[in-house]
Amino acid sequence: MLNRTLGSLIVLTVTLAVTGCNKEPAATTAAAPEAPAAGMPPAAPHPTPAAPAAAVDLTGIAKADGGKTIAEVFAEKDQLAGQPVVFRGKVVKTNPNIMGKNWLHVRDGSGAEGTNDLTVTTAGTAPNVGDTVVVKGTVALNKDFGMGYQYDIIVEDAEVTVEASGS
Repeated sequence: MLNRTLGSLIVLTVTLAVTGCNKEPAATTAAAPEAPAAGMPPAAPHPTPAAPAAAVDLTGIAKADGGKTIAEVFAEKDQLAGQPVVFRGKVVKTNPNIMGKNWLHVRDGSGAEGTNDLTVTTAGTAPNVGDTVVVKGTVALNKDFGMGYQYDIIVEDAEVTVEASGS
């Protein structure tokens, strides 16, 4: 069955390639836009982040008591894999309720591009962009969720505590 389907696909591809080589100019009438499938609602546009990371002030963020900076988490990721970690930072992006979790990007002003933003998952209430948070979660490495969502390092199932302004 698979060979017959594959053979049909090859024949169709060759047929389209040969008949598509017509040297005549294409018709100039515009094609009508495709209508959505019956019963299917039109796709909603992908939402943009609440605020770009550059708009969040990262100055003056103190290291969490007994915790690490985000740059230290990246530098020590191999030793921290599967271990709990604590850090303080500001939320620069949120994506609520994806795969049953809230997804956050947290920065603390440490690290260079590529080692300055930790992705965090939590089941708790998602904080707002700009909130200062203390994150307690487990470090995981090389997570592949499919569809291009791959993380060299991620902090999973975190407890995220929003601190009062001025903390």
